[in-house]
Amino acid sequence: MTSLLAISDLHIGYRENRRIVEELRPASASDWLLVAGDVSEKVADVEWALRLLADRFAKVVWVPGNHELWTHPSDPVQLRGEERYRHLVKVCGDLGVVTPEDPYPVWDGPGGPVTVAPLFVLYDYTFRVPGVASAEEALALAYEKGVVCTDEMFLHPDPHPSRPAWCSARVAETERRLAARTPGMPTVLVNHYPLVRQPTLVMRHQEFAIWCGTEQTADWHVRFDAQTVVYGHLHIPRTTWHDGVRFEEVSLGYPREWQPRTTPPGRPRQILPAPQPVP
Repeated sequence: MTSLLAISDLHIGYRENRRIVEELRPASASDWLLVAGDVSEKVADVEWALRLLADRFAKVVWVPGNHELWTHPSDPVQLRGEERYRHLVKVCGDLGVVTPEDPYPVWDGPGGPVTVAPLFVLYDYTFRVPGVASAEEALALAYEKGVVCTDEMFLHPDPHPSRPAWCSARVAETERRLAARTPGMPTVLVNHYPLVRQPTLVMRHQEFAIWCGTEQTADWHVRFDAQTVVYGHLHIPRTTWHDGVRFEEVSLGYPREWQPRTTPPGRPRQILPAPQPVP
């Protein structure tokens, strides 16, 4: 059966994860694959993985995670911020991979038709613990607790003055695109970060949530007719429901995270047709 599938947080810098990607194949030649970010920190690795997947799946849709946006010292490509993102978009264009800059494709397979909308929306430090009133206070608390995202060293917002400013620019552009989509057709929204705060509440270190999304997207799943929202980043693969909309966290994650699980690693989650609930 033809399926719309999704996976994220492949982190192929780890040998075990790279091997999983090498073995990843569709069940049907007409399957689509949504890749919700964090393939790798290195441009060459991102290109290798997406080329491999684009050769196997009928269509691959990619959105950037924070790791792709890092300017890591080990990467020969030292582009920063917006320029780095645009370079990755060009790499995807050369491979035939759909990005947030392309027209939204329509899935006409089982469970369709739906508009598949790849999104690039960052974070703005608004997922704060109770009692914390500002981004500055939230960052200070995270540093005090020793729970600090590596983005603070490697994810540069150039030419925007800050990551929250880049986030706001992306929110405005993405809202414009979503409002202009085909009216009346449901959507599958794909973003690296969860669009609502609730999925982060199970994280062990709540101080880390400030790097996990923005309150500016809290109603998008309702406003933009989402049938399903696909995301990663948290490395907590699961299904949750918010306002009657299915949210799928589709991370593979680091080997230390997936190795203890009883389920086989690296199997994309089925988005459409919607899986039947387990009795």
